[in-house]
Amino acid sequence: MHSSITLDSLTRACSALSRELEGGRIGCVACAHHCKLDDGSRGICKVRYRESGSLWVPWGYTAGLAADPIEKKPFFHVMPGSKALSFGMLGCDLQCSFCQNWMSSQSIRDPAASTGVQSVSAHEIVDAAKSHRCEVLVSTYNEPLITAEWAHSVFTEGKRHGLVTGFVSNGHATPEVLRFLRPVMDLLKVDLKAFREDSYRTLGGKLTAVKSTIADAFDLGYWVEVVTLLVPGFNDSEEELAGIAQFLVGISPEIPWHVTAFHPDYKMNDRVRTPGDSLIRAREIGTQTGLRFVYVGNLLGGTSGSENTYCPQCSAVLVRRVGFSVLERSIGFDGNCQGCGATIPGLWHHDSRLNRAVSRGEGASAKESQKDEVG
Repeated sequence: MHSSITLDSLTRACSALSRELEGGRIGCVACAHHCKLDDGSRGICKVRYRESGSLWVPWGYTAGLAADPIEKKPFFHVMPGSKALSFGMLGCDLQCSFCQNWMSSQSIRDPAASTGVQSVSAHEIVDAAKSHRCEVLVSTYNEPLITAEWAHSVFTEGKRHGLVTGFVSNGHATPEVLRFLRPVMDLLKVDLKAFREDSYRTLGGKLTAVKSTIADAFDLGYWVEVVTLLVPGFNDSEEELAGIAQFLVGISPEIPWHVTAFHPDYKMNDRVRTPGDSLIRAREIGTQTGLRFVYVGNLLGGTSGSENTYCPQCSAVLVRRVGFSVLERSIGFDGNCQGCGATIPGLWHHDSRLNRAVSRGEGASAKESQKDEVG
């Protein structure tokens, strides 16, 4: 476990995501907890704190740095077969008992978690991406929203070198942090962990905030993909899965939805791994509801082609995958099906434009989306 004193030496005063409140408090808007801080107090995340009238935020270190396939994030509609340099810090604003990155996300709270940190500059992270021939920079491992200012700095440097940038996040965000990041960030993968408010309360968060994040991020022009870790007895009822699918279709039927297999981890060891049949049924529910791209994950090719990307118009296999490996790609760099010519949403080549349908799903509350330059 890392002491606050040690990590506090790796911080910087920053006002970008703070707001002055009545009574002399500072409001933090990095995540949906909206912590109100007096001098000497810390946010729920434990890594953001107020001192001498300023908000101090994590800066200049990494607790993990690795070159991974982009499919591992997972982003399936972003340059298939490319590599992403993943970097992370410490801490999280939620407390999920089934967290599979708990050694870094819960290291501030849990004495059993321990991950070393290393001082690093934004320039050094970008140099690492270039040396590993990565085309994408992704902030992950812990919850990147609570270290958003540092990610912004890294992404700003990355953009100077033509890199695509993104978050792997729990989505417990605010409109302010999404707007702050958008000029330097392209991609957002959101873990939609359940579809009941009481379930989210057990994790320490709010479902309404995550739903708003997905809708707002889509409207702001981020490329959004959504993952649901299917936990037996927690979020795997057909009613709940149908609710998730209907919600996503209401924003856009083109949002990829990944349903992935749970395995016992951290503090949730009282249930079995997710059966393959449950994942296949979740995929069926998603497609029957109207989602055009539903993927099954964490079973390494054991679900009859459900890791592949298919053309929704002619059903041709556009990207054939097993696990994190791309075995075949027959989609053009322009994002068009080479069989029927249909335009497939996503970012298929580093120098291409983000393909996006111009109309949103029925029932969506925000304005119509437009194509955005990415990369």
